Amino acid sequence: MAKRDIPEINAGSMADIAFLLLIFFLVTTTMDTDSGVFRKLPEKPDPNAPKPDVKQRNIFEVNINRFDELLIEDEPAKITDVRQMAIDFIDNGAGRSAEGKICDYCEGAKEESSSEHPAKAIISVQTAQTTSYGMYISVQNELLAAYTELRNRYARKYLTGKYRGLSYEDLLKIQKADKENLDVKAAIEKVKKAYPEILADAKPIK
Repeated sequence: MAKRDIPEINAGSMADIAFLLLIFFLVTTTMDTDSGVFRKLPEKPDPNAPKPDVKQRNIFEVNINRFDELLIEDEPAKITDVRQMAIDFIDNGAGRSAEGKICDYCEGAKEESSSEHPAKAIISVQTAQTTSYGMYISVQNELLAAYTELRNRYARKYLTGKYRGLSYEDLLKIQKADKENLDVKAAIEKVKKAYPEILADAKPIK
């Protein structure tokens, strides 16, 4: 009796289909990626600078509670108030720097209850453990914007030579394009010295 032939299964087309399905899933599947927030970090303090003798009047207290409610100097405030209140505090100019220099470029009210000099003005931000990250970033951005506004004004008024009339932000753009430019570096340092950025994060409250 003749042996019966067993038909073979053609698996070639199945491999093609599997390959096409794999490509389809690779193209259409979305993957979660970590996202960040673009933000300029506070400037690094000089490690060789002596520890200052801080008076309470030279501390600008910003508190964000667990409900994202804002208190500035123990008074309720809105996020839109932060920048101007910080400017008024930093630019008060009611006294002298640690070196005994008067702030002759300050345009503040010179109130005895506010900061003595921009070089002594400290901004302290305190949050709660459940404060939202978004609120914290919003407050920090407003505080940094206050320093930038003061530095822009100082640069336009007091810089001389080829950088006369330029803002602090203009100087940063020039430095970004030419990092070896020592003149613009010196101009930026002069502006920073007039309004040093002193931000401190207090221990979060529970």
